[in-house]
Amino acid sequence: MDQPTGLIVAIDAVTRHVNSARPDAPVVAERPRAARLAPTRLAAAGALRRLADRIQPPPLPAPPRCS
Repeated sequence: MDQPTGLIVAIDAVTRHVNSARPDAPVVAERPRAARLAPTRLAAAGALRRLADRIQPPPLPAPPRCS
């Protein structure tokens, strides 16, 4: 046990993480995002979507079924 402080911090972090999935866990409200960054975020999301569509081609159509 070279670093007891690290052990205490790790145990506390794991306990908070495990207890966060409980139904009675406290709800923490999200911080509102700055409205001035919305156009930049939308442009970046659009650019990333176009890039993803170029990198990964659409799936091939399903072969016809034989009856």
